[in-house]
Amino acid sequence: MAQTKYIFVTGGVVSSIGKGITAASLALLLKSRGLKVFLQKLDPYINVDSGTLSPAQHGEVYVTADGKECDLDIGHYERFLDTKLNRLANCTAGAIYHDVIEREREGAYLGSTIQVIPHITEATKARIKEGAESAAADVAIIEIGGTVGDIESLPFLEAARQCRSDFGSDQTLYIHTTLVPFVDAAKELKTKPTQHSVKELRSLGIQPDMLVLRSKQPIEAEVRGKIAAFCDVSTERVIGCEDVASIYEVPLLLESSNVADKVVERLSLPAGRPDLSKWRGMLDALEKKGEVVHIAVVGKYADYADAYLSTTEALRHAGASIGAEVHVELVGTDRLEREDVESCLDAYDAVLAPGGFGARGTEEIIAAIRYARRKDLPFLGIGYGMQLAVIEAVRTLAGREAASSIEIDPATSLPLFTLEGGQSDQTRYGGTMVLGEQPVELRGGTLAERLYGESPIYERHRHRYQLSEQYTNLLKEAGLTISGRHAESRVVSVVERPEAAFFLGVQYHPEYASRPLRPHPVFTAFIEAARHS
Repeated sequence: MAQTKYIFVTGGVVSSIGKGITAASLALLLKSRGLKVFLQKLDPYINVDSGTLSPAQHGEVYVTADGKECDLDIGHYERFLDTKLNRLANCTAGAIYHDVIEREREGAYLGSTIQVIPHITEATKARIKEGAESAAADVAIIEIGGTVGDIESLPFLEAARQCRSDFGSDQTLYIHTTLVPFVDAAKELKTKPTQHSVKELRSLGIQPDMLVLRSKQPIEAEVRGKIAAFCDVSTERVIGCEDVASIYEVPLLLESSNVADKVVERLSLPAGRPDLSKWRGMLDALEKKGEVVHIAVVGKYADYADAYLSTTEALRHAGASIGAEVHVELVGTDRLEREDVESCLDAYDAVLAPGGFGARGTEEIIAAIRYARRKDLPFLGIGYGMQLAVIEAVRTLAGREAASSIEIDPATSLPLFTLEGGQSDQTRYGGTMVLGEQPVELRGGTLAERLYGESPIYERHRHRYQLSEQYTNLLKEAGLTISGRHAESRVVSVVERPEAAFFLGVQYHPEYASRPLRPHPVFTAFIEAARHS
């Protein structure tokens, strides 16, 4: 087997510059040329994983099939590559330090003073190699989180620098993504921020081989030439990447600048001719103006679009696949608390209650679910949204006003959702939920079984509370059908309302499995129902 080539993607000037989309786009372009690609993100924060991070701070928590709670960029990676990545796709500084400290406690370094160099950097390089080897990758693309100049990312950048010595210059390539701002007063693009960012990177021992310049408008050859001269990068490897309407346009934008061909040439990769026909077809479908469908996603993080990123992307994938133009609006629980529910939701064709945690905002979401049920609007409840839909039905239709979850009200006299299956014994919050891909058996003749067309199905879970078996009889009283159970634990996983136009609640998270080229059947059916509501 040929040696793996390693590409490191860094970012400068400001955060959220698009490193993840750049890395994912390059991965897609290389895959289209017949290469096997592994994507990995090194996050500099000290959390061991993303599981305890607030969506308000860091966006959604993405979950891999093997149960790792990850940064949302891993979702971009999987959607662009149309693949399943493993837990090695995301590694935090906290995880590296945790591993090194555990090894020190076990006596692995007896006699040594544990230091960032060599112990942290060696552990980082080992994780990079392990990720590439786990996928038998021709190319491993490693995104280094944060912005060059941040103190937190210095050990990762040092590890990346060392990789050139360890693997060889012909095996490594450094791509630096920066911002080229347009200053209105001067009516021109400014190159100085990029110059300073590259200077900072070079001071750490890394000379970028390629620059990807983010801007609001096309970057002319003169500007690229100036940056090339000051940053010691050949002009042909200074790539303009202006803002586009959809992130799915970025691969084609980079392809128009021959980025992948330049990478293939620089690393002597055995690449074939690219085939991007399916991707172009998907983009055409996304851009095509069809019948407009308005979807309300009701949650408490409405001010943070990234909190529901996979969900909103899955809705758009589904819409494009059936020729519908999906308009998604996040309707916040704080707005539902201030305003009348009907006035908030009257303009929408369907309602979706996404995953979440905690008691805040739950009564407002329950009110939105009740409105959707009474108006017979298509409804989809995911994770916590499914639990709240069950609570609403049992309260309203089975007449059990006390129905709740101990997550919402620990003292409730009717705890529909409780901590079972070992969850009640947990004293640690990180990585202890039901996580990752789990088998679910579907009941024949149900909506869920018709959507999937097979049983068991395998979907990714992320939950701690579950429906208590002693109260499942109340679901029938409330007009709900149990249409899916965990194949091993028999925990209720899917509920539906047979007489409704579309009313489905799933304990798992189908949004993680949706792809631009393979929309998830649950979302496709939901959008189809919304189109006819």
